Amino acid sequence: QVQLVESGGGLVQAGESLRLSCAASGRGFNKYNLAWFRQAPGKEREFVTFIDWIGASINYADSVKGRFTISRDYGKNTIYLQMNNLRPEDTATYYCAASLRYSDPTDETEYNSWGQGTQVTVSS
Repeated sequence: QVQLVESGGGLVQAGESLRLSCAASGRGFNKYNLAWFRQAPGKEREFVTFIDWIGASINYADSVKGRFTISRDYGKNTIYLQMNNLRPEDTATYYCAASLRYSDPTDETEYNSWGQGTQVTVSS
């Protein structure tokens, strides 16, 4: 099982960009499917984006398509979330998650490793 640590959150204005990182430790990082989820205050956690273990399959939530980009660096055991043109509704705690399963990448119950989260706040 991998351990995940997110970083890169912060306070930005609408229209600006942020890049989140999620560093993994433990064995087998290259075999894990990875995703970003987010949770806004008072709301349920929601799927943001997914990248499979070989980087061939990538999914995005409709709300972030065209603005967010997920990528992974196998040499650094890290995934990234480049977020452009941020909106106030993107304000949330962002979590990375890892799974060896590949059934429904948008289902948080598929993931058995989670980071502690990093806060992103977008002001209008």
